[in-house]
Amino acid sequence: MAIATTNPATGEELELFQEISEQELELCLERAAAAFEHQRLTTFDQRAVPMRRAAELLDAEQEDVARLMTIEMGKTVKSARAEVAKCARGCRYYAENAQALLADEVADANAVGAIAAYARYQPLGVVLAVMPWNFPLWQVMRFAAPALMAGNVGLLKHASNVPQTALYIADMFKRAGFPAGSFQTLLIGSARVERVIRDPRVAAVTLTGSGPAGAAVAAVAGQMIKPSVLELGGSDAFIVMPSADLEAAARVATTARAQNNGQSCIAAKRFIVHEDVADEFERRFVENMSALTVGNPFDETTDVGPLATRSGREDVEELVADAVAKGAKVLCGGERLPGPGWYYPPTVVTEVTPEMRMYREEVFGPVATLFRIGNIDEAIELANATEFGLGANAWTTDDEESTRFVRDLEAGAVFLNGMVTSFPELPFGGIKTSGYGRELSAEGIRAFCNLKTVWVGGS
Repeated sequence: MAIATTNPATGEELELFQEISEQELELCLERAAAAFEHQRLTTFDQRAVPMRRAAELLDAEQEDVARLMTIEMGKTVKSARAEVAKCARGCRYYAENAQALLADEVADANAVGAIAAYARYQPLGVVLAVMPWNFPLWQVMRFAAPALMAGNVGLLKHASNVPQTALYIADMFKRAGFPAGSFQTLLIGSARVERVIRDPRVAAVTLTGSGPAGAAVAAVAGQMIKPSVLELGGSDAFIVMPSADLEAAARVATTARAQNNGQSCIAAKRFIVHEDVADEFERRFVENMSALTVGNPFDETTDVGPLATRSGREDVEELVADAVAKGAKVLCGGERLPGPGWYYPPTVVTEVTPEMRMYREEVFGPVATLFRIGNIDEAIELANATEFGLGANAWTTDDEESTRFVRDLEAGAVFLNGMVTSFPELPFGGIKTSGYGRELSAEGIRAFCNLKTVWVGGS
C-alpha cells in the first residue's frame, strides 16, 4: 500500500510520500536512543511542561487537525473535532497524574529484613507504536502521552493512508518542547516493521490493528523477548433486556454502531435483544439507522461519511452479500451508494446464522446484526460466542442481571446502560483475540516501565 493521502469522499489521491531510506531510518533510531538517555533522567515536572503545551497546541489547532483527519480517512469533521479535544484531555491527564501513577510502592521493610524496601517504576526506553487509521490522532495519543510522561521515547509507524496526520503528531510534540528524537514518525511500509522491532535500541512495541498484524508483531517481539501491548479487533455485543429503557437503548445503539462511519474496534456490532422487547427495539433501531444522513464528511449535518478505503468497502459488501446469499434479511441499507467515494449506508441485518461469515467476523463498517434471545443465559452465551473480547454493552435495570453481565461477559470492558468508549481514567484493552495488555489509566503508563524492586539493608 502506497504511503499517500487519498480522499475517501472522492477517491482522489492528493499527495504521495516516499518511504524513508535505510540510512534515514538508522538516523531515527540513533536519535531515539540518544533522546532516551536524556529523557530517562528528567523529572515528572520537567516532562509535564511540554505535555501541557502539547494539549494547548491541540486546542489551538483543533480545526486544522480535524480537517486533516477528515480529508485523510473520511470521518465527519464534527467527530474529528471531538477526537482532537479528547487527545488534549489525555495529554493533560497524564501531565497531571503521571507522578502519582508511578509513585514508589513501599513494602513492609521489617517483613523482608531491610531498613527500606520498595518498588519503583522506571522507563524502558524506545517504544515502537504501530497504529491504525480509524482514530488517527487518539490511537497514537493514548500511547504517546503516558509513554512520554513515563520517560520513554516513541517511534510511530502509522497507517499508510494517514501520513500527514502522522507527520503532524511528531511536529506537534517537537513544537511543544520535547527534545529532538523524543517522538518521531517513521514513513515506512509494513514490511519494515520487523526490522525495527528487532533493533536492539527498541525496547518494546505496541500495536492497534487487525488480528493477523498483531500476531505477526507479537511473534517477532516474543522472539526478541520484548514486551508488547496489542489492541486488536472486536465484535462487541449490545444486549437489551426487557427492563431496559428502549428509547435510550435504541438511540445509543445507533451511535454505537454508526460512530466513526462504523469503523471502530469498540463499536457495538452484534445486537442481542430479548424477544419480549425485540419487535419494539427493532422498529426504533431500524428507524434511527435509516434516518442517519450519509454524505460529505465536511457537512455539519452529516452523520456518516465514507469508509476510509476502497478495499474496506469491498470487505463490507462481501460480508453482507455472503449473509444474504445464505438467507439473512436486510432491514435497511445493504447496497453501496452511487457516485464517487467509498460510501456505504447504515445497514441492519437479521436472521444471521453461524454459516455466515458475518456471524463470526468483524464487520468494519456501519452494519449491525440483530439477534433475538429468550433469556439472560442465551444472551450471555451468544455474546461470548466469538473469538473477540474487547467490549460489551448490556441494558437492564435488574440488579441480578447486571451482576451476571459484569461477571460472565467475556470482554475487557462491560458498560451497563451506556456505550463502550475509552477514558484516560480507565484501563482499555481486550482478551481472547482482541489482544492483551492495557492502555490508559495507571495500567497504560506502567505498561512500558520496569517495575524495579529495591531492598536496602544495613545495621
